[in-house]
Amino acid sequence: MKHILALVKKDLLLEIRQQYTFYGILLYVASTIFVLYLAMNQPEEKVWNGLFWMIQLFICVNAVAKSFLQESQGRMLYFYTVAGARDFILSKLLFNAGLMILMSLVSLLLFQLLMGNPLQNPFRFVGFVCLGGCSLSLVFTFLAAIAARARQGAALMAILGFPLIIPQVLLLMRMSNTAFADVIQAGLLQIILLLVALDILVIVLAIILFPFLWKD
Repeated sequence: MKHILALVKKDLLLEIRQQYTFYGILLYVASTIFVLYLAMNQPEEKVWNGLFWMIQLFICVNAVAKSFLQESQGRMLYFYTVAGARDFILSKLLFNAGLMILMSLVSLLLFQLLMGNPLQNPFRFVGFVCLGGCSLSLVFTFLAAIAARARQGAALMAILGFPLIIPQVLLLMRMSNTAFADVIQAGLLQIILLLVALDILVIVLAIILFPFLWKD
């Protein structure tokens, strides 16, 4: 746990010092939502929900892909000697989840300011946004790790990510639709548990498979 926290602190200090990822994604979020506002003003609930999660998807791709591509071969070797593969991948999963939750909340705030606020249960939707941001970041962090070690970059991540992320986005959209009505949808708990189970599966797969990728 000590090594994991130290690596998370390293990523946080690098982000604070460089700030490329945060401000770049913030500019992307603000400009995209503003263009949507000019084109659609205040769309209906289902369109609002769908646009929000599609933006989260692209935010996650831009934020997570850089986390492994910026690590040089020499730096990776140094991390391997002082921490190990499992500590390294867990620290990346934890840091990217926190970053994605922050960016999701910022985009939700901008969405409500420009695109209107059709939410009937805003606190429930905020919880879904945090869970969804964490889920998306876990999947793309794992895929970015595979793509970086395979030296194929974003192309391999896009190919691997498409069949994995579509079911997850559909679950998130179906789950978050309940925040637009006062009635609790039947099966909501099962959807949440399924999403949490997928997150746990991704973490377990990352812990098991990443050490083999690291050795190569």
